[in-house]
Amino acid sequence: MTKRTGAYRRIFLVVADSFGAGGARDAAAFGDEGADTMGHIAQDTPGWKIPVLMKLGLGSLRPLAHQTPDPAPVGRYGFLNEASAGKDTMTGHWEMMGLKIDTPFQTFGHFPPALIEALERETGRRVIGNRPASGTQILEELAPEEIATGHMIIYTSADSVLQICGNEETFGLQELYRCCEIARRLTMKPEWKVGRVIARPYVGK
Repeated sequence: MTKRTGAYRRIFLVVADSFGAGGARDAAAFGDEGADTMGHIAQDTPGWKIPVLMKLGLGSLRPLAHQTPDPAPVGRYGFLNEASAGKDTMTGHWEMMGLKIDTPFQTFGHFPPALIEALERETGRRVIGNRPASGTQILEELAPEEIATGHMIIYTSADSVLQICGNEETFGLQELYRCCEIARRLTMKPEWKVGRVIARPYVGK
């Protein structure tokens, strides 16, 4: 950070996504009782070496297995609980920037038939996938079918997100963007309320 005339001219905010130090107060409402990513990593990884984070004060938040707190941390540290309603990544990022939301985005294991039917109707393409997956996993499974047929790969994650894969050479980048724009419009409806629609172009066979 550079300081200028008593105020910060620029702030660099580094976020370690999904690195929770214990469960939030509303963890039970999202099926996350017992969540403690930081504590579980420390417990299960005896060789975990994080000297810079310890120097900044991470080890002073609470006891961590196999870690010794720095006696004189140089950073300020503390616990925060989200005020917004929701658990997805974007809700947290928005709140850090000052935007609190009271209606949570929805997360889906599988997108409902009505949304899939609307996507197929308006894009003119059949949907395949429609399940939680990593991008590499879903491509290994379904990319050959998508390349051969032009079907549209849809997948999601623990976040409120709808992702569409398309091969740049066969599906086409502009066509992928067109389908994502349709998906964004549809998922803004209150009954679906998806936080993000993400285009996932890829190349190769």
